Amino acid sequence: MTTEDPRWLTPEEQATWRALTSLLVRLPAALDAQPRRDAGITHFDYQVLSQLSERPGRRLRLRELATLVDSSLQRLSQVVTRLETKGWVERVPDPADGRTTLAVLTDAGFEKVVATAPGHAAEVLDLAIDPLDPERLRRLREVAERIVGTIEETR
Repeated sequence: MTTEDPRWLTPEEQATWRALTSLLVRLPAALDAQPRRDAGITHFDYQVLSQLSERPGRRLRLRELATLVDSSLQRLSQVVTRLETKGWVERVPDPADGRTTLAVLTDAGFEKVVATAPGHAAEVLDLAIDPLDPERLRRLREVAERIVGTIEETR
């Protein structure tokens, strides 16, 4: 494709793109509002705490955790620092590899996840799951996985 011959979106593609961009802006904001209101944390904080709660020993290497929560290591490190000040997460050296650091969910952090999870699940169900029948839900997952796969291939 040359700069003299740009490819433009069709009206159907344009409508789809606008719907997708609206979703990409509105859904994160809506998902962030619920834990802020009900638990005093961000949706990203909840993702970090939740991922740790699901791991053996409630611990994970920071680099692996960053991948699981779709974050840069720098952003995750800032969030972990904030969660440490609240007593919900600790950083410890990885006994298997002293060059890496583990994020460890504390008992207080686990209690925070347990208290926050029901509201989060209800919000996800209300906003993103219940409006779709099983076939649309399956197709949404497939579309999301395909787009994420394309992004990963181009990185």
